[in-house]
Amino acid sequence: MPTIKVQPHPDYCPDGTSFDVDPGISVCDALLRNGVHIEHACEKSCACTTCHVHVREGAGSIDEADELEEDFLDKAWGLDPDSRLSCQAIVADENLEIEIPRYTINMVKENH
Repeated sequence: MPTIKVQPHPDYCPDGTSFDVDPGISVCDALLRNGVHIEHACEKSCACTTCHVHVREGAGSIDEADELEEDFLDKAWGLDPDSRLSCQAIVADENLEIEIPRYTINMVKENH
């Protein structure tokens, strides 16, 4: 069972966290189910960038981003080579280390 380690983020998990997940779940769903209430304004339909994360370790185990995800990632704040939309990144068998960017393109925070 892979583990997701989340680096500290001042709003979502100030002390950081880690938890075990079953393979096949999206990173976004794994975060939400484990108390890290990351934004997901489009309800995880790959139509925004509010669930943008950096996969700092274990990215090789996640399928590559498709063209639609790449197009949305181009609009994300703080884009880097480790960037993924967490709603599209499916956990495989390797541990992951996730960094949530400090900002999103949303002007207001969604209330989920």
